[in-house]
Amino acid sequence: MDSNVTTLEVSNYLDAAQELGRKSGLHITMGDDFEEYIAITSRVPGKSPTYPSFRPDTSALPPGKAFWIVGRDGKGRVAHVQALRLDDLSNVDLAEHLGSLRAWFADPSLKAGAGSSSRSDAPTARSITGQVAYHGDIWLREDFRGRGLSTLIGRIAFGLAWAKWSPDFIYALVAGWHIEKGIVDRYGYLHCEPHGSVLHLPAQGINDDDWLVWLTRDELLKTLRTSASEATR
Repeated sequence: MDSNVTTLEVSNYLDAAQELGRKSGLHITMGDDFEEYIAITSRVPGKSPTYPSFRPDTSALPPGKAFWIVGRDGKGRVAHVQALRLDDLSNVDLAEHLGSLRAWFADPSLKAGAGSSSRSDAPTARSITGQVAYHGDIWLREDFRGRGLSTLIGRIAFGLAWAKWSPDFIYALVAGWHIEKGIVDRYGYLHCEPHGSVLHLPAQGINDDDWLVWLTRDELLKTLRTSASEATR
């Protein structure tokens, strides 16, 4: 772990996130078995199907390189999910990674299906390389919205991503309404560009034109330190 962020600071950061969840009636668990994750998310009313990037039948999601987070209400019903994975983009940039469809499929030639295509027109995608964390499949049940839980979603994702991987970048791909409503700001992302992922997967019924949102490693560190400091006041 980087000497600029201590284990105690990350622990304080995650404790603050957990406390925010508890106050809102959301109890957080996590895991790395994506067979279990798909079994959970496929039964959640109101949630769209999990994309191939977090499905073990289409993507490589080994322990230590991917994990999921599930939040349940006081009755044990699923109210929130999100997932993260780490991709080694040392020899390619994010635009190439997205364009190759490998962001979604371990082997696009076998799994993507006829007519599938992807590209990224976000300029910064050409500069995102190294150890890159992808933050996706974010869903919050309607009755939990409007409680400030977007901050919780970002805090837990960022804190765990740093504790596990200390990535060079962390990014998400979001629909335009997340930008318009300021949701990604509340998650904690500082940058956004349109056309980050123009994705067509006919076999899955997917036709997206999403924004790219991201943080650099230094910005992630600053977010952790600031939030950890606030949590101890």
